Amino acid sequence: MQGYCVKCRAKREIRNPRNIVMKNGRPATQGTCPICGTKMFRIGKA
Repeated sequence: MQGYCVKCRAKREIRNPRNIVMKNGRPATQGTCPICGTKMFRIGKA
């Protein structure tokens, strides 16, 4: 799954993706950037 890395300012493949549920109940995917290691986040079902 791809997400946007804010630090690299580019779309990258999310490393170690895991499905989470936000406080408002919406599904999301969270992982890290393979280049810089920054936390990446994508809202929506995986």
